[in-house]
Amino acid sequence: MERLKESARLMIVSDLDHTMVDHHDKENLSLLRFNALWEAHYRFDSLLVFSTGRSPTLYKELRKEKPMLTPDITIMSVGTEITYGNSMIPDDGWVEVLNHKWDRKVVTEETSKFPELTLQSETEQRPHKISFYVDKAKAQDVIKALSGIFQKLGLDVKIIYSGGMDLDILPQGAGKGQALAYLHKKFKNEGKLPKNTLVCGDSGNDAELFTIPDVHGVMVSNAQEELLQWYNENAKSNPKVMHATERCAAGIIQAIGHFGLGPNTSPRDVTKPKEGDSESIHPNHELVKFFLFMEKWRRAEIENSEEYLSSFKSDSDPSGILVHPSGAELCLSDAMNKIRSWYGDKQGKQFRIWVDQVSSVPIGSSTWLTKFYKWEQSGNAPFSKKPNSFIMILAGNPTPTFLHVHQTWLDGSAASKDQSTWLL
Repeated sequence: MERLKESARLMIVSDLDHTMVDHHDKENLSLLRFNALWEAHYRFDSLLVFSTGRSPTLYKELRKEKPMLTPDITIMSVGTEITYGNSMIPDDGWVEVLNHKWDRKVVTEETSKFPELTLQSETEQRPHKISFYVDKAKAQDVIKALSGIFQKLGLDVKIIYSGGMDLDILPQGAGKGQALAYLHKKFKNEGKLPKNTLVCGDSGNDAELFTIPDVHGVMVSNAQEELLQWYNENAKSNPKVMHATERCAAGIIQAIGHFGLGPNTSPRDVTKPKEGDSESIHPNHELVKFFLFMEKWRRAEIENSEEYLSSFKSDSDPSGILVHPSGAELCLSDAMNKIRSWYGDKQGKQFRIWVDQVSSVPIGSSTWLTKFYKWEQSGNAPFSKKPNSFIMILAGNPTPTFLHVHQTWLDGSAASKDQSTWLL
């Protein structure tokens, strides 16, 4: 990844459904906790990888429904597609690897002879993946029969059964684990092999992630029977693999602490800063803290105290200005005063704020230029605001001074992504 000049401090490779994303958590609190932790402490020197069985179509749908961060790398369609960045640029080298001894037409013809198999939706049929539903009671017999057929035909095919109903047929070289191995090899060749890798999963198609050498692994507490069975048979004695006691993203946070991979206290869990906490001077951490304050202020989850506002107002440079997307300028201190009238305006409502893709670049001894996206959830709609950009200056002590705030709206943004730039 060009974003990092050196090896990533930590690379997290996580499944999405029922691992990073908890579909039983209506408030998405565990996911929001992870978001705050990642942007505050890891985004600037680590890599986030989403590894999902979803096709690009269903992956994009999930991103519209849940407050997910933008990963550096996305592995989709059960490890058959690797893309990079927000633009999802495909890895052509991975496509060449998967083409070896793969004949989609033959696989389709042979599987059509099994009435037990029901094709999944068209969006889930990919160049290197054919997906079916199959009854759990019939799955093993079907897999055994298909394996024999493909072996006789000389095809290197991998059959993965997961979730008690999903059967995916891929090239032998494909899969979540093989995709990760390919990335590790690629990083190693560039001299940027991550210092630590944490893989996270809940179902059978995540099992091979845990077989990659030298990775740490966490099965979230809600892991399915097929993964737990694999763990008992293959990895129970491996100290680098743990079964978390927390669900989904909360289990990932738990694993970071368990393996000592870095900070594992989410800013969302901090009610009072610790004495001598020097990490708070990092611009990423300051941004996360500021917007968490805004969320709690508007939800009336903190005291309506003049002390809070005075603190933020004192952190604003007297000559600082806010530039509105229309071009209008407002004194920063006046803008801070407006926050007073927002207290409790979202009380009792499903209102959340989170930041994404925070990128900080030092442009002076105590000055940082920071770009990021801000999102808001309001009511039932996942996203609801326009993009902002901010500039902030750090005046040589743990308390930052906001020098300039510039708000920008993204064209055609029906959703609420806020692109932001801060100078710290």
